[in-house]
Amino acid sequence: MNEIAAVTETVSEPVTEAVAPEKAKPALPDAQIVTQVKHWTDRLFSFRCTRPASLRFRSGEFVMIGLMNDPDPKTGKVKPLLRAYSIASPSWDEEMEFYSIKVQDGPLTSKLQHIKVGDEIILRPKPVGTLVHDALIPGKRIWFFATGTGFAPFASLLREPQTYEDYDEIVITHTCREAGELTYGRELIESLKTDELLNEVIGEGFWKKIKYYPTTTREESAKMGRITDLMRSGEAFEDLGVPPLNPESDRAMICGNLAFNLELKDLFENTYGLEEGANSKPAHFVVEKAFLD
Repeated sequence: MNEIAAVTETVSEPVTEAVAPEKAKPALPDAQIVTQVKHWTDRLFSFRCTRPASLRFRSGEFVMIGLMNDPDPKTGKVKPLLRAYSIASPSWDEEMEFYSIKVQDGPLTSKLQHIKVGDEIILRPKPVGTLVHDALIPGKRIWFFATGTGFAPFASLLREPQTYEDYDEIVITHTCREAGELTYGRELIESLKTDELLNEVIGEGFWKKIKYYPTTTREESAKMGRITDLMRSGEAFEDLGVPPLNPESDRAMICGNLAFNLELKDLFENTYGLEEGANSKPAHFVVEKAFLD
């Protein structure tokens, strides 16, 4: 007999609804707790949450996250509403970090953008993805090409010790419409300089290997233009002080909108002679096909 049952048997009057314990709200399936939320612009935000104790992933992979959907108007059933999100935190982090766009009428992000510290989210602990070091053959220089929130997997890889062990140079390009949309990436890269743990583990001044190349396409900024146009004209390589990509020394990862991905893939294959790789067959470059900006 449990303690509550034992107590109710000894009283002469039944427990009233006013004092009865409130029924606990059931937790979401695969629930994790939000620990931090930061809004960068009216279109972009990032958040951190607890990490499942058993979750292991490679920096650059993604997982399915989400919330419970509204009840079905016909059946009343409630199902999870999930989307693929790149993990922005590195594989060694004790928490999970994500970087998201806000879509006012988006099925998930219209709800997700309102989460607060202490809220629950669904996190399916089955990481997958192509933006991993295992999918590339050894090289001298690695390029990370991102648009918008496609910076997320590179936020993970820029804090991954293996990135600096495997390559002499890391070039990160980030193309957004407005200057404010570059803030998340810029602040993360700046934070590496004072990250005591990474400077100790990787080596003092490891961040000097990074060449950061942010551009905007609409709002005026220090560097305007689409990265693909800047590469075709040779301006990007001149600005960065590096030669155009070649199969002998350069490796690349792409995470952006579909048109951007296809344009860069064509450029890599037909201009620079790079071959697309995969986990099962490593090569010169990989594309994250799950990302939609």
